[in-house]
Amino acid sequence: MDFNLFMKDIVDQARREMRDSGYTELTTPEEVDEAMKKQGTTLVMVNSTCGCAGGVARPAAYYALKNDKKPDHLVTVFAGQDREATEQARTYFTGYPPSSPSFALMKDGKIVEMIARNDIESFDTEDVVKKLQDAFNQHC
Repeated sequence: MDFNLFMKDIVDQARREMRDSGYTELTTPEEVDEAMKKQGTTLVMVNSTCGCAGGVARPAAYYALKNDKKPDHLVTVFAGQDREATEQARTYFTGYPPSSPSFALMKDGKIVEMIARNDIESFDTEDVVKKLQDAFNQHC
């Protein structure tokens, strides 16, 4: 088995899941900066290929949107794949260490809520959906 081909399939699937859920992929630092300039609320999902991303975070990114209140904008960066875009996004997550997968809820370009890997990896999808929806209800 060609490991690189295998990883490409995993990455492609992870990207597709986020696009199919309504998130816009940001692959360059410039795209990140443009997204952060938008007024209103923006949910940034830091995607990855780990098991908790595929088993919990990406499903939560989809199901959390089944809520009356939700962010104005949905974007995603891919840690380990689009490194420069991910690094640029993290410059906006003031006070929080790098974490993937993770969710950052931004309001007018400033972080108002962070759901980091330690809030995801040992929890069920439903728990993370609730955390996201609670953040939406408070800030959106």
